[in-house]
Amino acid sequence: MNTTNHGQSSRRSFTASGLSILFPFLLFSFPTQAKTYNLQELGADVAGKIKCTELINQTIQKASSEGGGTIYFPAGTYLTGPLHLESHITLHIESGATVRFSDDFNDYLPFIKVRWEGVVMNSFAPLINAQNAENLTITGQGTLEGQGEKWWDFHRRTTAEIRKNGRINHPSELQQLWAEANKDLFVDNYYQPTIKRHFFRPPFIQFYECKNITIEGIKIQNSPFWTINPEFCDDILVHGVSIHNPADAPNTDGINPSSCSNVRISDCFIHVGDDCITIKSGRDAEARRYNDPCENITITNCVMLSGHGGIVIGSEMSGSVKKVTISNCIFHGTDAGIRVKSMRGRGGVVEEIRVDNIVMNDIQKDAFIFDLFYRPMADEEVSERTPVFRNIHISNVTGNNIRRIGYIAGLKEMPVENISFSNINIVAQNGFKAETATNIRFHNIDFAVENGPSLLIANCKNIVLDNMRTKSPLKNQAIIELDKTNNVFINNCFQLIPADIFCKTKDSNVIWGNNFWNNVETQIIKD
Repeated sequence: MNTTNHGQSSRRSFTASGLSILFPFLLFSFPTQAKTYNLQELGADVAGKIKCTELINQTIQKASSEGGGTIYFPAGTYLTGPLHLESHITLHIESGATVRFSDDFNDYLPFIKVRWEGVVMNSFAPLINAQNAENLTITGQGTLEGQGEKWWDFHRRTTAEIRKNGRINHPSELQQLWAEANKDLFVDNYYQPTIKRHFFRPPFIQFYECKNITIEGIKIQNSPFWTINPEFCDDILVHGVSIHNPADAPNTDGINPSSCSNVRISDCFIHVGDDCITIKSGRDAEARRYNDPCENITITNCVMLSGHGGIVIGSEMSGSVKKVTISNCIFHGTDAGIRVKSMRGRGGVVEEIRVDNIVMNDIQKDAFIFDLFYRPMADEEVSERTPVFRNIHISNVTGNNIRRIGYIAGLKEMPVENISFSNINIVAQNGFKAETATNIRFHNIDFAVENGPSLLIANCKNIVLDNMRTKSPLKNQAIIELDKTNNVFINNCFQLIPADIFCKTKDSNVIWGNNFWNNVETQIIKD
């Protein structure tokens, strides 16, 4: 018996030790799966009558303390103030669920650090916010409702009073609180009328110095201010999001990454009261000190309806904007299509931009804008305050029912440089004007206009016009006009529809390549 017991003991010992050798991981416990916190089960009012702010934020804190988790909003309506996210948190808004944010301004106190139109300040907490966090996700098929109307109305009253009186005569308690919280804030003189408001509406979603962010599938509407606005963030995915803000709701941009890197925006539907998507990097000297560009950005497969601009870069680009691709998008009814804007005093560089495969229709103003005169400023010498636009390339664009094809407006001390347009077919009321630019190339272009030249180039140099034509030539009107422009190469042009005049020049130097003038009555007129 003793032997038998010893043998059994040995076998048990061998089995245990063998397992520990062969499968050492069995000695350790497996990590538990991240929890899901069902807000309805936790007692949230799903009728939208009682605020759930404290419950939601406490649940976020609890999940974060346990390593992360999902805050689940089942079908229903949830009334809340601002939500403060922590690392490894997912907000999942189920189909049929609406998270309705309070329109009581006091709910967004205390002030926290935000970036507002490129200026870092202390102001209202964004509706959904996080700082110095990672692995943040907002997903689902539900709705985020911003209830922005009271915010918009207060903004309108405030700006109207400043325009009328130059100041706020009787600031509210909140405006006095803002002034005290920002008494050391410095901005350039031109921005002082904005700062005089002492009231700055919160963005809907602003993540500040965060990384690994996903916003997917949800509908966002009626934002008080900018809608999705990551600041100083890295590794961002915005996919399949619908954004709806009224056309007259002030400054309610759709998606505005600022000083962010590695951003992917795709398959979004945007209908807003300002720019649909804007890429930014901060304002003036403060942003130049941060020196934090917006770079490595892809935007694809998006539809923009209404809005001031389809996709915009600037005007707050003092930290620079670099390495951006925009493709497979539709702009319908926006004021502008592609708009790049800045001004003296901003500094920064916009470069390495690619735009491809775009359809525009019913554009209220310009299809393309490259404007270094966003605000008129006095002439100055080249310095860190001088903005730069260069190395921007646009291809495969179709446009109809457009007011004006667009313009380039460079600075005399810093012309716009190295811009190309390829395979562009646009029907518009008015043509395209390039002024104060160098190394501009047009390849396979058909600009059909109702008034004036299809293309006017003034005070430029080093221009290539390759296969330039119009399907709607105008009587006694040159298709191309050149004014004080040097080193222009015109090649491979064949006007398919008979035209009276192809080119009119004044104080310009033209080099002619291989062209075919069978359908042109007069090749060139020199003033």
